[in-house]
Amino acid sequence: MMIIDPIAAYLGPWAQQMTWQSILLRVVLTVVLATIIGCERATKRHAAGLRTFILVSLASMMAMMLDQYTAQQGGASLPLLSAATVIAIAVLSSNSILFSSKNQIKGLTTSVGLWACGILGLAVGAGFYTVSLIGFMALLCCLSQFPSFEIYLKNRSNHFEIHIELKSRANLQDFITTVRMLGLKIDDIESNPAYIHSGLSVYSVSLTIRQRDTAKYRSHKEIIEALNTLDYVYYAEEIG
Repeated sequence: MMIIDPIAAYLGPWAQQMTWQSILLRVVLTVVLATIIGCERATKRHAAGLRTFILVSLASMMAMMLDQYTAQQGGASLPLLSAATVIAIAVLSSNSILFSSKNQIKGLTTSVGLWACGILGLAVGAGFYTVSLIGFMALLCCLSQFPSFEIYLKNRSNHFEIHIELKSRANLQDFITTVRMLGLKIDDIESNPAYIHSGLSVYSVSLTIRQRDTAKYRSHKEIIEALNTLDYVYYAEEIG
């Protein structure tokens, strides 16, 4: 059964075939969609910016069109270039994932966004305009609208992890006592070797809010602010 894209059917036969008009349409559409997504990432100062997203999408789009051309001209049955492009994008996007000295994973959303933008380019190159536009809107919504909701959920969860810098190792017991007084349970404490010669005693601490209704502080932000007021705490922040 032949599947015809609704937008391509509306535009006419030229949009479904490999004509110069359809090629131009796919290139322009790919650049426009990738530019919008790239701008959203660039404004938040992420590792992969505007040009990276455009190049990844264009490369995917051209790979799909070449696969279509070879299938029409030479009878090739497997989309080898498209498959190779997806693998290459996966390797490229994985390189944007960084591990900070505070045991934080950074760049994961940008990495997945690059991969998704590559798939978006494949869809445009295949002439699936409807799928491309719907997928683009869903992707943009996830990147731009969901972060605030995600932060809200994380700030209200019972489990979280913090990066804490104590002025001395001798203050660790005082910190543990204070945490328990705040109605928190320490699940794990791990010393951070990245600060071994800094003069500070630095830890990654996993915490659980035992009973939110009876706890003195109910949100992660309130707990972090309370910890930062302690004399022996040099700095504290939530990880993630």
